[in-house]
Amino acid sequence: MVFHRQCLILSPYPEPLVQSIGATGDKAFVSDRIERDPDWVICFGHQGLIREPELTVFKDRIVNLHISYLPWGRGTDPNLWAWVNGEPHGVTLHYVDAGIDTGDIIAQRLVDMDGSETLRSSYDKLHKAAVALFRDAWPALRNGRAPRTPQSGEGSSYRLRDRDRIALPQGWDTPVSQLRRPGHRRRDRRDAESVQGRSPNPHSDADRV
Repeated sequence: MVFHRQCLILSPYPEPLVQSIGATGDKAFVSDRIERDPDWVICFGHQGLIREPELTVFKDRIVNLHISYLPWGRGTDPNLWAWVNGEPHGVTLHYVDAGIDTGDIIAQRLVDMDGSETLRSSYDKLHKAAVALFRDAWPALRNGRAPRTPQSGEGSSYRLRDRDRIALPQGWDTPVSQLRRPGHRRRDRRDAESVQGRSPNPHSDADRV
């Protein structure tokens, strides 16, 4: 007997997640809050914080897609800060806990970028990579076979008001070449691996997009 999961999606762009969930025969519905007692809650770009009692009621059943290579880029505007501070570009699927983007990692990937990007084009790359990561990780996650790796290393965290310190002359179309802070060294793949460690899961930093 096949058990179909009921999945709640908290996201302003749920369509690709609905498709990935439907491909395994599961059902997805979209809302702006947790309701209907779902088997899984999947967040992607959701702006609200999930607090108690939901964290306990849905323990290990709330996951988040984040467009940074955690532990770098927790919080807001991770794409911007990866360029400004020379942090790795990537995407992460992780469990949600009481912190902000601090939960155990299910899967993550580095994403290749080049100096010709704008903030908008690099965001679009990360968005597509996050959708692909979820699509590949969902079958194992739904069946309880997905690995989980605690985050390690200090990483970085940002708040919305931190963006006020950065000039964006062309808004999200600002070339990333204008954003690098003097003296900041671009962290590379080796830096990412040394902090997070080599994950055993098949959707980890061993895959580059």
